[in-house]
Amino acid sequence: MSKSLLLLSNSVCHGQGYLDHAAEEIQDVLAGVKTVLFVAFALHDRDGYAGRTRKRFTQLGLQLESLHAAREPRTAVDRAQAIFIGGGNTFRLLDRLYHLDLLDAIRSRVEGGIPYIGASAGTNVACASIKTTNDMPIVHPPSLDALRLVPFNINPHYLDPTPGSTHQGETRETRIREFHEMNDPPVVGLREGAWLRLRGTALVLGGSAGARIFEKGQEPREVAPGSSLDVLLSG
Repeated sequence: MSKSLLLLSNSVCHGQGYLDHAAEEIQDVLAGVKTVLFVAFALHDRDGYAGRTRKRFTQLGLQLESLHAAREPRTAVDRAQAIFIGGGNTFRLLDRLYHLDLLDAIRSRVEGGIPYIGASAGTNVACASIKTTNDMPIVHPPSLDALRLVPFNINPHYLDPTPGSTHQGETRETRIREFHEMNDPPVVGLREGAWLRLRGTALVLGGSAGARIFEKGQEPREVAPGSSLDVLLSG
């Protein structure tokens, strides 16, 4: 079965509501789906997070069940028609997925063809690892290895260096270059308002903002919305 992924940099854009910027793309990805299994583990207030997300998905004509409320989490994953993993702290999210032993189950379902949507932390865990997240390690997951639904990494909320800035701390570009001093996978610097859409063997950059592609030993390159990024799937 071919994979269907929508990997959002963010769930809220300035001046818009929750998931408004990607609503049409979400509906397209979830065409034929009635109920979505939501993973709220990245935030502490899971009930509040699930409630807000349920309200938004109801507006999109979809029902939502939250994994944190399931008596049997593995069964909920096995029965899911689609999975949406929301944003928050990536370390907390991944730690909980390891604790519940759900990584293989989620990977199997998505590789079997059910749609997967990630936003921010949910996009990070879809990657080879979470080593390019912006989050602080507030908990210590057993490993930084993630779902490996794609063979590369993403840096959501990517920020370009500000010309003339007097800030002396590391830029996102600096940190990604440091990642490549010790690791090989390409990194997509995904700006807010951008997303990646995977349909089978076709990977396309969507949304209103572009992205920067970082590959080990090469200068980063700019890609515009609508660009094919199939080359990143070669691993």
